[in-house]
Amino acid sequence: MNRLRNELVLDKWKDGESAVSHTGALSTDGTNLFSYKLRIGYRARSGSTILGDYTSPGGGFHSVTTSCHVGKARGIACHVMHPAVFENSEFPGFNV
Repeated sequence: MNRLRNELVLDKWKDGESAVSHTGALSTDGTNLFSYKLRIGYRARSGSTILGDYTSPGGGFHSVTTSCHVGKARGIACHVMHPAVFENSEFPGFNV
């Protein structure tokens, strides 16, 4: 698999395709979006994208890099959730 710029990884997530960033820090299996190993986003079969707000103002800060990933993904996400709500939501096909 080719390693891509972060923006292209986000485009692949939006389109339901798998991708990994050039550094390996941002990745998607086409359904879930990961910053390192933390799931920060989910794509429903309908194409709707849901993002957990893992930033300091969002209440779920993990790292500066993860905050950057969330900030870039915010532009394409249909919904942004508080991390506690995101983590406790039942998304089909994902086992914690």
